[in-house]
Order: sequence, then C-alpha cells, then structure tokens
Amino acid sequence: MQPVETSEPDGIDYGWVMQTTFVLTIVVGAPIVAALSLQTSLPTWAARVEFAVRVGSVIWVLVALGVFGYAWRFDAGDGGRDPDEVPEE
Repeated sequence: MQPVETSEPDGIDYGWVMQTTFVLTIVVGAPIVAALSLQTSLPTWAARVEFAVRVGSVIWVLVALGVFGYAWRFDAGDGGRDPDEVPEE
C-alpha cells in the first residue's frame, strides 16, 4: 500500500501547475496590479477591490495558461524523470 502523499502523474502534473500558477500570479501579478492602479482613479475601497479582482483575474488566467503550456511542452513538475526509472522504496 502506497502512502497518500505519493503520486506518479502520467503526463501533466496538475498539482505542480496549480502551485506554480499560485506563486507566479502573486510574484508577477501584484506588481502589475499595483503599477496599473497608479494610473486609475480608485476613490473607494469597493472600487479598489473591483479593480484588483478584474485585473488580477486576467493575470491569473494568462499565467495559468502559460504554466500549463510550459508543463505540457517540457513535461515539467515531475523532476524530468521517467516514472519507470524511479527506484521504488
């Protein structure tokens, strides 16, 4: 019986895609949202939240598609190893 935390993804490792998308969206998206907000009049907190959600969601979708495309093209997320060659413990 294998432990629950062990996985051997076939094809794209969606866990890696989700984690990488999360981190890159924060690292790349926060400065972009901040820079774009400097050029926009945001008088209330509701306007600020709406702006952040609108711009942030577009950034999230673009980053997610980019990360998914990268993982699909380069078999990323599995460490570049063939699951058949990994020694079992």
